[in-house]
Amino acid sequence: MSNRVIAWIDQRFPLSSFIKHELTEYPTPRNLSYWWNFGFLAGFVLVLQVVSGLFLAMHYKPDTALAFDSVQHIMRNVNYGWLLRYMHSTGASAFFVVIYLHMARTLYYGSYRAPRELMWWSGQIILLTIMATAFMGYLLPWGQMSYWGAQVITALFGATPFVGDQIVIWLRGGFAVGDPTLTRFFALHYLLPFVIFAMVFIHLIALHSVKSSNPSGINLRAKDNIPFHPYFTIKDFFGLGIFLIVFCAFLFFKPDFFIGTENNIPANPLHTPTHIEPEWYFLPFYAILRAVPDALGGAVAMALSILIYGALPYLDRSKIPGGARYRPIYRLLFYIFVLDIMVLAYVGGQPPVGPVVSINRIATFIYFGVFLVLPFASIWEERWLRARGLPPAVQEILANEASQHGARQ
Repeated sequence: MSNRVIAWIDQRFPLSSFIKHELTEYPTPRNLSYWWNFGFLAGFVLVLQVVSGLFLAMHYKPDTALAFDSVQHIMRNVNYGWLLRYMHSTGASAFFVVIYLHMARTLYYGSYRAPRELMWWSGQIILLTIMATAFMGYLLPWGQMSYWGAQVITALFGATPFVGDQIVIWLRGGFAVGDPTLTRFFALHYLLPFVIFAMVFIHLIALHSVKSSNPSGINLRAKDNIPFHPYFTIKDFFGLGIFLIVFCAFLFFKPDFFIGTENNIPANPLHTPTHIEPEWYFLPFYAILRAVPDALGGAVAMALSILIYGALPYLDRSKIPGGARYRPIYRLLFYIFVLDIMVLAYVGGQPPVGPVVSINRIATFIYFGVFLVLPFASIWEERWLRARGLPPAVQEILANEASQHGARQ
């Protein structure tokens, strides 16, 4: 019976051939490590967020007089409402952990380089959309930190020359964060995840067009690839099991770990918190914003700190494959960059007084300095490595690329 149903579908839609070509028999490099699990985990958390958010939306009231109480109603009166709320709030942090690790793997192994530029750029668009969705969702509980965080971040757009005030009013729906702001943020927070799904689909099309990268950085021959199923299916589900153990540990034993205490207080426009800070996953960019004394300069620096990743395929001028594996200088820059982001995240969560201000500015300078140094360091590193002697595997791939280029000429 099932075979007849599938045959009926295949006559009208290529279901079996799609599954066979894009999933089960999709050629995958046999040397992929567990660092390649994070793309699958990101997809899983996205589905988890959409499903939990859908049920939360059934009980949430996007009204300034009812929003905070509706969240308390979900927590106290809705069957398993506490689980849905904590699953969604913990899932937001888990989403960014997985996404940042996925990006770190891409940076370390140089998976953003040709011919994977479009895949990298589509991933950056997904990141920006996720950030916008998370920012809008942060206002919905209508807690004290939610309100003032939205007030501060929306005010940044006022630094835009000529039209800044109009943009702020358009974002808020008025002269201050209020009921129109909450309504439109709720609508966009509900809509944007479906835009993310569409972008993920485009991201996967780009991935399947250029094929997966691998730890060696070398495009393997067809005989060195294996079908995705069952080996990598089992590998992904094993990684999912480890992820769920950690996720459930926070969900059931520390569910409020990522919820600030200030957000358990209803929003009060007449009382400003002593120290306003965003969620932890925005702290490095918030620190960069505060590092520049000028409002417009700080906003530009914060936007540039995210958008500059799109230029990486052209800033990295080296032709040595393998990312940091065969490139010691690039590896050093990568570790400096990761450590610097951790410092920015720390100072972003501290009041801007005393030595924190100086550390913040130095860390911001290092952040952008890595990108500025990379073109020169990559060229010099390549010359130095060629003079020293490249590993045989790298010599082979470079020779193959040169011969292919000569054939095309």
